[in-house]
Amino acid sequence: MMLERLCSVSDVPEGEARRFDLGKLRFAVVHIGTDWYAIGDKCTHQDVSLADGEVNSAKLEIECAKHGSCFSLTSGEPNSMPATRATPVYTVRIDDDAVYVEID
Repeated sequence: MMLERLCSVSDVPEGEARRFDLGKLRFAVVHIGTDWYAIGDKCTHQDVSLADGEVNSAKLEIECAKHGSCFSLTSGEPNSMPATRATPVYTVRIDDDAVYVEID
């Protein structure tokens, strides 16, 4: 596992998502309270950025802005159609003011 810096904590407002790219990998980083999540920033139904969608803090989900599929921030599993495949999830680490993600 490698730990890679994605952004500063100030780059992702609480209750929102932002997209960050690391090489060919795309991440949607979500900040909810004191918790941080990183999932693959690609709806598995179509190639649409999940970071553009709405974050549901109560359900720990992010909704694809194009067709409304909701993905779990903890498992990457879709909770609604039309998506049927999971998107990857990544472990997030916060160090001082930096957001890091673990990748293989």
